[in-house]
Amino acid sequence: MNNRLFLKEKLQAKLEEIQINRDGSPVTNLKLDKTTVTEIEQLTTELESFNPHPSPLLYATSLLEGAWQLQYSTAREIRSLASLPLGLKVGKVYQVIDTANKLFFNLAKVKHSFGLVSGYVKVTASFEPATEDLSPPPNKRINVYFDKRYLSIEKIIGIDTPQFNPFKVSSANNPTGRVATLDITYLDETLRIGRGGDGSLFILTKSNDFPDNANSI
Repeated sequence: MNNRLFLKEKLQAKLEEIQINRDGSPVTNLKLDKTTVTEIEQLTTELESFNPHPSPLLYATSLLEGAWQLQYSTAREIRSLASLPLGLKVGKVYQVIDTANKLFFNLAKVKHSFGLVSGYVKVTASFEPATEDLSPPPNKRINVYFDKRYLSIEKIIGIDTPQFNPFKVSSANNPTGRVATLDITYLDETLRIGRGGDGSLFILTKSNDFPDNANSI
């Protein structure tokens, strides 16, 4: 087994270990001890050094296409999902990418802890390859422009509620005074790692169970 596959298997095993007894919701660094956070960061950094597609925006756009499930993140916006009000809990979080039209959306499944209500939060966005003369070069960095935020209730006590899907649409927030960026630091057929402009980490796996009724961008 080569170094890349060995490191990938170790990272995936660690991600599975920290998600024991969970419902598929992403794990954040706030929920883990410092030793585990350090181990994940070290494995991630080592795996990034063996990235098989170091220029994904030039030569691997087909791998970016489709639905991805977020497994682990240190981002503030993901950490905030752990403290939703009114007994709501976040479930699986997806990112769906349309490379041809340079669009994507993030979708977080949400449900009440007693099953009274279920729905999702969706944020749509567009992206473009970054052209600034920065490191890393523009073949792995994208600029992100958030568009709309959708709040949807799909079911109340098990009954479909299409009239509330969505029940609120608003403009999504973009960072003040700067353009949001994401560096694609590792990409293969089943695993993707990204680093936000604020240093946040995102680890995602290719999804085979994304809900078909929420796949429009």
